[in-house]
Amino acid sequence: MFKCLSLKTLTLATESKNGESMADSEATCAAHEHAGGAAAIDATACERAAAIFRALGDPQRLRILMVLEASERCVSELCVVLDDNMPAISQRLRLLKSERVVRSRRDGKHIYYALADAHISRLVTNGLLHALEQSSPDQSTQACRDCD
Repeated sequence: MFKCLSLKTLTLATESKNGESMADSEATCAAHEHAGGAAAIDATACERAAAIFRALGDPQRLRILMVLEASERCVSELCVVLDDNMPAISQRLRLLKSERVVRSRRDGKHIYYALADAHISRLVTNGLLHALEQSSPDQSTQACRDCD
């Protein structure tokens, strides 16, 4: 037996005749009443994903990722494109690299940065597309056909 938690269940937790709350007496259901089985949640993976989202959560770092979405760039190119100073860009890149959001490669004196993989590319693209949507939350949204 599982406990079904819903807003209705949580707000209607008043006392019943036998002394137990309605949430306890009415919120019990059988396993066959649920569409899917229990999902295993990997705590380590959740921590890792949260760290990635924190890294993506800064507007200045996100601007770097938007530029890297188009092509790999060296730090000096990023400074020119983003009109920012080298220490600030380097610090942001260091954090993004430590979270495995970007990767780097050396070519002579230059270090070139690029998005780590297609997953990060999709996260950045989908986040920006979602931010640009003009529709209200209750309307169906037109998703990018290439992203599905």
